[in-house]
Amino acid sequence: MTLSRSSAVQWLLVAVVIGGLLYLLSPILAPFVAAAILTYICNPMVQRLRAWKVPRTGAVVLVMLGLLLALVVLLLIMLPLLQKEISLLMVRVPEWLESARVRGLPLLEQWFGIQLEWDTQALKDMLAKHWQSAGGVAAKVLPWLGDSGGMLIGLMVNLLLIPVVMFYLLRDWDSLLGKVNQLVPRHWHSKVLEIAGEVDSVLAEFLRGQISVMLLMSLFYVLALWLVGLEFALPIGIVAGLLVFVPYLGMILGVLLATLAAAMQFSAVGDMVWVWAVFGAGQLLEGMLVTPWLVGERIGLHPLAVIFALLAFGQLFGFFGLLLALPLAAILLVVLRHSRARYLSSSMYKRT
Repeated sequence: MTLSRSSAVQWLLVAVVIGGLLYLLSPILAPFVAAAILTYICNPMVQRLRAWKVPRTGAVVLVMLGLLLALVVLLLIMLPLLQKEISLLMVRVPEWLESARVRGLPLLEQWFGIQLEWDTQALKDMLAKHWQSAGGVAAKVLPWLGDSGGMLIGLMVNLLLIPVVMFYLLRDWDSLLGKVNQLVPRHWHSKVLEIAGEVDSVLAEFLRGQISVMLLMSLFYVLALWLVGLEFALPIGIVAGLLVFVPYLGMILGVLLATLAAAMQFSAVGDMVWVWAVFGAGQLLEGMLVTPWLVGERIGLHPLAVIFALLAFGQLFGFFGLLLALPLAAILLVVLRHSRARYLSSSMYKRT
């Protein structure tokens, strides 16, 4: 597997050209990258259905329908929660206004030494008027939508493109891998297959570990929110736990939903502080213990390496760096392991 100088230059030029194309095409690559990731995750399920004599196309359709069903179930969990919380909000706002008048107004008068008038009924009437005429907001939003129409259309096209690309990738996955396999130079073939097999095993372990993290954090949030007395502990805990695979999304959405639910349910601020403490503890537990333990050990990374990878890739590549930090670190670990073995067997190392 030694390279001549001319071959090295040729491969360097190929790498530069590919890197340049990826940079130029980066604005349109997002749906293809997302579809490729989902394809890699779902292909084992398709393979299992194929083992049960299900045709490849039929297996792909069944798997994608399963994903759609999971998304619908998640929406069915969240939408009734949001609807009930909004209804409770409309009931509680007048109570908050009256409480602010009774408790807050005397304090303001005492602090500033002035006489204040607070017409609670007028505030209630104003809120009711604006709530009933909320449809008028659409008239103000429509010009903004017109100005940003191109961006919104592009976003919708990208979202709709993901399942289309995913269908064709899943259907033709084996043939695509076969064609890539044919392009690998024969004198590198065995080593490339060996590294690819190890990378595949590491990524499979990563996915199993990530699923374990999602289930464990869902259980933690449900139990912890139930212990602090939150009425909607089950749906909020499930949503927050299942979304931990997207960095910060599970925590942010969980905090927003739990804060709104706590505001509807509790009258004391101290009760709401306990809800926030649950998510603070959950974030620390997930980042410092659960992910390094359940994911890092599975992919062969030390817990400190997991924490460093998350910080380093997040610093370099932002949100997507956090999302892909651990699988990329696992792939890099496999490459470094083979590079180390090659170096130790080289004449350069033996001469030292």
